[in-house]
Amino acid sequence: VQLQASGGGLVQAGGSLRLSCAASGRTFSSYAMGWFRQAPGKEREFVARISRAGGSLYYADSVKGRFTISRDNVKNMVYLQMNSLKPADTAVYYCAADRGQSGRVRVSDYDYWGQGTQVTVSS
Repeated sequence: VQLQASGGGLVQAGGSLRLSCAASGRTFSSYAMGWFRQAPGKEREFVARISRAGGSLYYADSVKGRFTISRDNVKNMVYLQMNSLKPADTAVYYCAADRGQSGRVRVSDYDYWGQGTQVTVSS
């Protein structure tokens, strides 16, 4: 599966952005999907995950209550709605696909990656 992330940009603290990830291929619903982010000089970190059918959601503690992951298996899309953004959320955001079924959150668990989209939150 090929992934294409979009929707990043520059936003003031407290603002909102919605990231989108378009997936190619007929087997999109066979993958759990995740969002990760990587800030300059830091390791890539887990942000959110959604199960194949969308019934199970997982979030990093740092984004709980502010970010929402969702998916549309008809359109082959996964989304990350980001509210109450903080400067600490500044990073390149990546979508990723995982064949596994459990709530996996490690970078190495994911099989396919998009190219990333830059999110910058100004104070």
